[in-house]
Amino acid sequence: MLRQLSLFMVPLLLVGIPLYGVLKKQPVYELFVEGAAEGVQMALQILPYLLAMLVAISVFRASGAFQALAGLLTPLTDALGIPAAVLPLALMRSFSGSGALAMAADILQQEGPDSFTGLLASVLQGSTDTTFYILAVYFGAVGIKKYRYALTVGLAADAASFLSSFIICLLLFSG
Repeated sequence: MLRQLSLFMVPLLLVGIPLYGVLKKQPVYELFVEGAAEGVQMALQILPYLLAMLVAISVFRASGAFQALAGLLTPLTDALGIPAAVLPLALMRSFSGSGALAMAADILQQEGPDSFTGLLASVLQGSTDTTFYILAVYFGAVGIKKYRYALTVGLAADAASFLSSFIICLLLFSG
């Protein structure tokens, strides 16, 4: 039942939203074109910040600083029993969603999707956010210069999400 309903949701939205606009006597096509033009302007405004963030991530990874940071945290994660394979994923997730997704795919391929490490990687992937990406791209696009507290809260949320993911996986999947 839900599967059949889900197949019709996108077409229903694509027909339903313009139909609603027509019933409310709105110029649907003109509003769509106006919104699309604003979207292109926003994309052009965000692009420099996005490129800067991608370059910074590439330099961070290529320089070896990423692996050095993971190495510094390894004794702590080993003491807690956290699989070493998920630590780079946890660190990358704060920087890049696509980079973290590639790391999660590697973990799933190497460890298996039903392994504790694979399950933890999957839960972690869905529980954390790309803090540095958000700060660089979105805050930069709207001109926010003072983001110290947002960075602190974002990194604290990432750490809490990582630890919560580990605890939830321990409770649900270890046995």
